[in-house]
Order: sequence, then structure tokens, then C-alpha cells
Amino acid sequence: MFGKLKDMDVEKMETVIGPDTFFQGTFRSKGYIRVDGKVEGSLSAEGVIIGASGQIQGDVAAKAVVIGGKVTGNIIASDSLELQPQSQVLGDIRAAHLAIADGALFEGNCIMATDKTKVIEMDEVITKSAKS
Repeated sequence: MFGKLKDMDVEKMETVIGPDTFFQGTFRSKGYIRVDGKVEGSLSAEGVIIGASGQIQGDVAAKAVVIGGKVTGNIIASDSLELQPQSQVLGDIRAAHLAIADGALFEGNCIMATDKTKVIEMDEVITKSAKS
């Protein structure tokens, strides 16, 4: 693996959405979420890992985010965001630290803030996206 994935505390992995699973709605967790299936809606967690077969249509907000699949929506990572080689992100991103591997696709705007307090808080983003 590349970058921050090896540094993530996978012992906090609370939820896995398998490759044959479809979830629709808002999902919040204090631990980590791994998505290998399809999600329509918002995700909020301490950490989000989207596997190569994972697809999200909605916003993602977490402290650390690793993307190997496809996200159509906005991403907020208060600490780090990693786009792996085959990943696709169609939406705006905000992150304190950003790593984009060769081969990753990103279409959207990017705001990076080294001061983590300038990155929008997770719950604020989810609340705004749920209202719209």
C-alpha cells in the first residue's frame, strides 16, 4: 500500500460494507469504515477506507481518508487524504495533507490547510449535506 494506509489504526475498524452490499442513507461512526460495495449517501467517521471495488455517491468526512475506488461527491479529511493509483474522485476536496498517486483521477477543486482548525469539522459538513 501507498502512504498513510499503513499508519491507520485498523483495530478501530468497526464497519465493513462488502463488495455485494448496497447502502443508502447517512452513515456515522466513531471508528473506521471500509467500503468495498456501493454507498448512496454521506459517510462520517474517524477513518474511511474505500477499496478498489468501492463506490460512493455522496459526501465523505473523516479524520483520515484512503480512496482506492470511486467517489462522486465532496471529501473532507481533517488530517489526511490519499488517492491510490486506480481511484477516481469527482468532487471538491478539503484536506490538511493530500497524497495523489500516479494514475489517480481527480476532477474538482482542492483546498489544503496545514492548520487543521481551518479544515471544516465533520459533523458540520454532514449536517449541511443532509439539509440539501
